Amino acid sequence: MKFLDLCKVYIRSGAGGGGCVSFRREKYIEFGGPDGGDGGGGGSVWAEAVDGLNTLIDFRYQQHFFAKNGQPGMGKQRTGKDGEDIVLRVPVGTEILDEDQETVIADMTELGQRIELARGGNGGWGNLHFKSATNQAPRRANPGQDGVERTLWLRLKLIADVGLLGLPNAGKSTFLAATSNARPKIADYPFTTLHPNLGVVGVDNVEFVVADIPGLIEGAHEGRGIGDRFLGHVERCAVLLHLVDGTSQTVSEDYRTIITELEAYDGPLAEKPRITVLNKIDALDEEEQANALKELEKASGGPVMTMSGVARTGVTEVLRELRGKIDEDRLRHRPQEEQEPWQP
Repeated sequence: MKFLDLCKVYIRSGAGGGGCVSFRREKYIEFGGPDGGDGGGGGSVWAEAVDGLNTLIDFRYQQHFFAKNGQPGMGKQRTGKDGEDIVLRVPVGTEILDEDQETVIADMTELGQRIELARGGNGGWGNLHFKSATNQAPRRANPGQDGVERTLWLRLKLIADVGLLGLPNAGKSTFLAATSNARPKIADYPFTTLHPNLGVVGVDNVEFVVADIPGLIEGAHEGRGIGDRFLGHVERCAVLLHLVDGTSQTVSEDYRTIITELEAYDGPLAEKPRITVLNKIDALDEEEQANALKELEKASGGPVMTMSGVARTGVTEVLRELRGKIDEDRLRHRPQEEQEPWQP
């Protein structure tokens, strides 16, 4: 399934049906009077956050969503049928933006959340509504109200507990593959990851979701490389895991590059809790590891953990540190039967 996190849709609610001008005319009934019915209301366009979706790929093949119009009123006091609503099923975490891509109309952060994007037009009144003592044979009826037409943008921001940050080839995908059942693409060239990946990680009988995004480079906020639009997928995370390649000759510069991009990105990412880890220590001897760790601690101004995703050295300690930064209500506890596997 191809990942898609930004798309443009065109919606239009249904127009209301027009009212009817009609008179009762039957044999042996001298004064039938007006009996024109009202028009039906037009259908509305709704958005609903549903389970089982983690991409907007469905909207690549259908971008136009038009609700049904209301049926016109008819004689014998018959009201027209209302038009059917139409529902846009979106993943949890979808932002609905106006055409300018800046005004947020809705943020679908909860499962089952519904919002009306365009209300259907009201049906017009038939001439039965205009009957009075002084106007016993009205010959007027109201037309139905027009529908609402809008152009919207849907932007998906994944719901995850931990977000992975780092330069290309910092070991983010390797870490995700080593700690979860996710199988992201891993290779020895930059920009192996071209779209976000999610993995469920477990430690000490609890589980949380980790999001791996494409690597950032210097100038990503100006559009260099893949850009920084994928940072939106870690905006909702409780904590960020910043991986720094220990085999790099410029460890401190690599660290500052990511921090600069976070600060240039619009959003509170730079203030989020962050854990810095020196990765790929299996490729370093003790002296090289000590020098790289000292340099990174000086650049970050705080404690730095060490880890190797390939050798799985220090991975459990990093996971436990992440778990401590996540609120208890976001963690998912494993069932009892999974905590203690059966032993023969």
